Amino acid sequence: MNLDEFDRFRRKVDENGIVFYYTGYLSQNIIGSIGDALRTKLEAEDIKGPAARRIFSTFIEMMQNILNYAENPAIETDKAGLHIGTIAIGHTGDNFFIVCGNSMAQAHVSRLRDKLEHIQALSLDEIKQEYKRRLREDPEAGSKGAGLGFLTVARDASQPIEFNFHEDARNPGIQHFFLKAII
Repeated sequence: MNLDEFDRFRRKVDENGIVFYYTGYLSQNIIGSIGDALRTKLEAEDIKGPAARRIFSTFIEMMQNILNYAENPAIETDKAGLHIGTIAIGHTGDNFFIVCGNSMAQAHVSRLRDKLEHIQALSLDEIKQEYKRRLREDPEAGSKGAGLGFLTVARDASQPIEFNFHEDARNPGIQHFFLKAII
C-alpha cells in the first residue's frame, strides 16, 4: 500500500464515522488494551450509563467470539493461541455501531447462519426470554462459552443485528464472517 492508498483508506474510514479500527492478531491483552481505549473514548464523548455499558458489552462479546472461534484451516494455528480478526467501532448520528469479522471453515456457516437468523427474528422480549432459558441450560456442544454471546449482542443492540458471509477467493472452504450491531 502506498501513501496515497493509505490516505484514501483513512478518508473512507472518516467518511463512515469509524473512530476505531483494528485488524490483526488478537489476545486477551490486546482486547484489554483496546477496551481501555474504548472506555477513554466513551468518557471523552461523555457517554455514560446504559449506553456505555451496551457499547462496551457488545465490544467484549464480539472480541471474545473472535478469540474463541476464529479459524482458518488454510493457515496453521498460531501456537500462542492468537487468532486473526477485525473490529471497527464508529458512530452515525446518536448511534454507535460495532462491526467484527473473522475467518471460519465453510462447514460451520450453515449452523451459524441458522442461529443468527433465529436471533434476528426474535423481539427484544423474546431475546431476553431466550437468554434466561439458556442460562439454565448446559452450553451447546462445541461451545467455548455459555452460548450467550450473540444473544447479548442482540439484546444490547437498538436494531436487529446484521451478519454476512463472504467466500475467501484465495482459500477454498474458508468464509469471512461479519457481524454488525447498532447501539
